[in-house]
Amino acid sequence: MTLVRPLLNDLQKLFVCALTATALAGSITSAAFAQPDRRDGQDRGQQGQHDNRDDGGAHRGWGQDRGGDYSYRRGERMGYNDWRNAPVVDYRQRHLRRPRAGYEWREHNGKYVLVAIATGLIASVLLNQR
Repeated sequence: MTLVRPLLNDLQKLFVCALTATALAGSITSAAFAQPDRRDGQDRGQQGQHDNRDDGGAHRGWGQDRGGDYSYRRGERMGYNDWRNAPVVDYRQRHLRRPRAGYEWREHNGKYVLVAIATGLIASVLLNQR
């Protein structure tokens, strides 16, 4: 009977160590695959802490905001606030071609504009013929 008790304690220790190692490996793996939070930093009370802004507060790579009555052309960069204020267009409903990865259709000043999500680069502009 005295041999069984130490053996059981060793098995229990081994089980606890294996369980701990598994839990630790799982938390490291989930942290490695976690997606960054894409919400605006102001939503979380972290004003001015954007990694995609330069010292002037403008978004790097984006064009100048020109307002709702400006007509963007292919090859230009849309202003970030213009892009945010332009509603997303469902390309299926509007019979537009499917945008490639990293692009989306937006409606701006009566036109459909295919814009790169990361930089505001305009790939295509089509008239909105309602």
